[in-house]
Amino acid sequence: MATQHAIGIDIGGTGIKGAVVDLSTGAIVTERRKVLTPDGGEPEAIIASSTELLEQIGAEFDIEGLPLGVCFPAIVKRGRTRSAANVSKKWIGLPAEELFEKALGRDIHFINDADAAGVAELRYGAAAGVDGLVILTTLGTGIGSALIYDGVLVPNSELGHLEIDDDDAEHRAAYSAKEREDLDWKQWAKRLQRYYSHVEFIFSPDLFVVGGGVSKHQEQFLPLLDLQTKIVPAVHRNNAGIIGAAALALG
Repeated sequence: MATQHAIGIDIGGTGIKGAVVDLSTGAIVTERRKVLTPDGGEPEAIIASSTELLEQIGAEFDIEGLPLGVCFPAIVKRGRTRSAANVSKKWIGLPAEELFEKALGRDIHFINDADAAGVAELRYGAAAGVDGLVILTTLGTGIGSALIYDGVLVPNSELGHLEIDDDDAEHRAAYSAKEREDLDWKQWAKRLQRYYSHVEFIFSPDLFVVGGGVSKHQEQFLPLLDLQTKIVPAVHRNNAGIIGAAALALG
């Protein structure tokens, strides 16, 4: 049987990344291409940069007819962006999926970025074969989340915006808070403890998966957390959005 490929594009506040993915294994089979997210993150500029990225991927690999998935830092409902994290507020309420399809000249599957990361870990990573409730969190500029129950994604969970101690959880516990306030690992872990204990109490998950670039330093902070729920680092880290978006493009 021929190997099935799809393209994944992951749009973030600082960079737009993409590659072709082997859907049988979750492996990226082209060079991971990246362009900078345009300053201000406005719709026309991001769509133009995404088109440029797709052209770069197409210069290396025959992408004719390949399914394309795009993930984005927003609540995504029926193809519309209902929020905007680290991009222009002009995205709010736009028929984004339709706008990307028109510019890219092909059908796409459009999804929230943390949900795409969750699907990557479900199909090819730390959440594969896990029964019950898995909660993936991405620790970065904010806290993204994906809820997966018995292998089924429940989209747009937005658990970074839980209010804890009269503040958005992500404002105090995201990796950006560690950097902004120059916290050491132990100080930051105390904030993560407060966050994950709260999420654990509300949802009683069977597994936490921690993604985002900081997960490569997991030995510095995960052992400091005291939870009833097993907590593990994501396998695919910053490639998870690309891989999940590509996987969902095929359905």
